[in-house]
Amino acid sequence: MKTWDVIIIGAGIIGLSLAISLRKQGLRVLILERGEPGREASHAAAGMLAGSGAEIPPPLRALAEESARLYPEFVHELEDESGTRVDLRDQGTILVSSDGSFSESAERLSSEQLSSLEPGLAVPGRGRPGLHQSREMAESGEVTAAYLSERSVDPRALVTAAIKAAHHREVDISSGSEVKSLLVSEGQVTGVQTEKTSYSSAIVVNCAGAWSGCIAPHRFPVRPVKGQMLAVVGGPALKHVVRSERVYLVPRSDRRLVIGSTLEDAGYNKQTDVNVIQQLFHAAIELAPGLSESKVHEAWAGLRPGTPDDLPILGETSTSGYFVATGHFRDGILLASITAQVMIKLVLGNSPGYDLAHFAPFRFQ
Repeated sequence: MKTWDVIIIGAGIIGLSLAISLRKQGLRVLILERGEPGREASHAAAGMLAGSGAEIPPPLRALAEESARLYPEFVHELEDESGTRVDLRDQGTILVSSDGSFSESAERLSSEQLSSLEPGLAVPGRGRPGLHQSREMAESGEVTAAYLSERSVDPRALVTAAIKAAHHREVDISSGSEVKSLLVSEGQVTGVQTEKTSYSSAIVVNCAGAWSGCIAPHRFPVRPVKGQMLAVVGGPALKHVVRSERVYLVPRSDRRLVIGSTLEDAGYNKQTDVNVIQQLFHAAIELAPGLSESKVHEAWAGLRPGTPDDLPILGETSTSGYFVATGHFRDGILLASITAQVMIKLVLGNSPGYDLAHFAPFRFQ
């Protein structure tokens, strides 16, 4: 029977990035994917690389900031090995807030500056009221904007490049293989059992995203958090990512504009609701009125892997050789690079270089 040095469960961007890093160290790697590689949360993501700000939980900020810093190099390596262009954009993000709460790294914008950066946005005193504000708020000027220097990436292009790079590195990928349980002998993992067969390895890494908690015998409290989104074509060509309390707009270089997103506890249901999609579209139009001329190109839903404390699960479990890298919630794309770096050090028995106590698998016991 063929064996591998490491088996990775899940072919999303977290599992793919780790597999590529392990192959660079000469380890034989097998990825087992229950569905189609790269078609779950990674395929559905918006791709905002917000390495700082209030939306990043404090324990996660050091990892998020470092991963954001590493992203150009991360993308360059994937492009070089795959021959596929990854749409990494560095135009930055415009934040729109009804309470003026911005991170310290954000630069506040006047209405004139905002108009110069993005003429198509509605701001107080010009055109229709902006998003999440009444007419009274618009007249009082309470809605403010700020600029944040951060990047965005097209997750679908990123995952396509990662799959090609993994094949280039001779990573074995088996799709349609849902892992049901670990194989364990005397407290040491020896492989995994799928619906149809078993695979042998002394190291297993669970990167199964929203399905991470379904693998016996360890039942991690990872739940699917549904996010509905859409993409439109036509209308104003925004240069920057635009984020408010209610909606975000993420431009792609091919002129698509991604609009999202919801946060729903809906189990493993990935169906879209036409009323929800319309609400997102109308919210985007309030923010950028010219989008009323655009057409809906696509609507979809993805399942983010959430945890009770909204922090990822990173580290080795009580079963020797069994590691977990999951629960990245809304930041899986952002954290792919640093997760691969941290996990490869743990797998090889080295210090991860970060205090991972907040992310330890046993914190939920």
